[in-house]
Amino acid sequence: MILLVDMDSFFSSIEVVEHPELTGLPVVVGADPKEGAGRGVVSTCSYEARGYGIHSGMPISRAYRLCPDARFLPVNMPLYQSVSGRIMKILRRYADKFQKVSIDEAFLDIKMDNFDDAVRIAQNIKKEILNKEKLTCSIGIGPNKLVAKIASDIQKPDGLIVVRPDEVRDFLDPMPVKRIPGIGKKTEKTLKSMQIETIRELREYDVKELVLRFGKWGYQMHALACGIDEREVKEDSAVKSIGREVTFEEDTSDSGVIHNSIDILADETHTALAKAGYLFRTVSVKVRFEDFDTHTRAKSIGSLSSDLELIKNLSKKLIDEFIGKKKIRLIGVRLSNLQRITMRQTSLYEFIR
Repeated sequence: MILLVDMDSFFSSIEVVEHPELTGLPVVVGADPKEGAGRGVVSTCSYEARGYGIHSGMPISRAYRLCPDARFLPVNMPLYQSVSGRIMKILRRYADKFQKVSIDEAFLDIKMDNFDDAVRIAQNIKKEILNKEKLTCSIGIGPNKLVAKIASDIQKPDGLIVVRPDEVRDFLDPMPVKRIPGIGKKTEKTLKSMQIETIRELREYDVKELVLRFGKWGYQMHALACGIDEREVKEDSAVKSIGREVTFEEDTSDSGVIHNSIDILADETHTALAKAGYLFRTVSVKVRFEDFDTHTRAKSIGSLSSDLELIKNLSKKLIDEFIGKKKIRLIGVRLSNLQRITMRQTSLYEFIR
């Protein structure tokens, strides 16, 4: 059976452990809000901050408007990487197979048939992490990765949800289709136009029609809606690139709008890079014009970096070549030539900062 362990509001929770006076207060980790004029995004926030409507990925300026009295803190990645390393070491001891998903999330494959025993293991994991790191986590237990992942999100924070094989259909059926990993806003909108809003409606839909509409992904979506996920728990091979894209609501040639979007994409990509534990050597941008003509440009630097401002500056220089030629429909920022951060590099970057 599979366990998905997901740390609760990881970055902000670590900050509360480091600064106990923040306990019970709305804490936002991310860019400098600059009294509402900041242009970055929220990396993560405490559950108290979420009560004000703040969430990860939100523009920091909006977060400030929602709760100007929140404690806004910068991202302290060396600290978070260090805590993550200790937690992942704990998790590996309990697993027959282990797969780190991100800085605060991991799958564990435990070779046993008794779900009660799996619950006891999950309880021990939660207890050990709380005792050693003063942090809580939420754990989903299921027969496969899909079910374990969804279960881990149901009862946050400090949750523990078990879904046995004969409970999978009843567990998944009433949920909105967006609960299935890979179904984003655009796919959700398309499914809604087909009168598919719940996982049950997706499961009962003609799979041939789904394949005609979505190709291979239609077949995969249907299998997931049936609770079928044959992916194994295993250490992933090295990530080749990390990026983010945005499609504008209206095609634009406004350099201010484009540069502002570059800043947001750079923030999101940098956060994903840090969570995955990598440094980059190449920055690239993607541009799709109103007529769907698509181009990319890239710039490599002399040494590995994790510098957010460098990502922003290089991306803007690369994108400027295209501004003014035609209206732009989509832009993207991508980091490549990646190398995983070692503990020695983490210490070095902490020293430099």
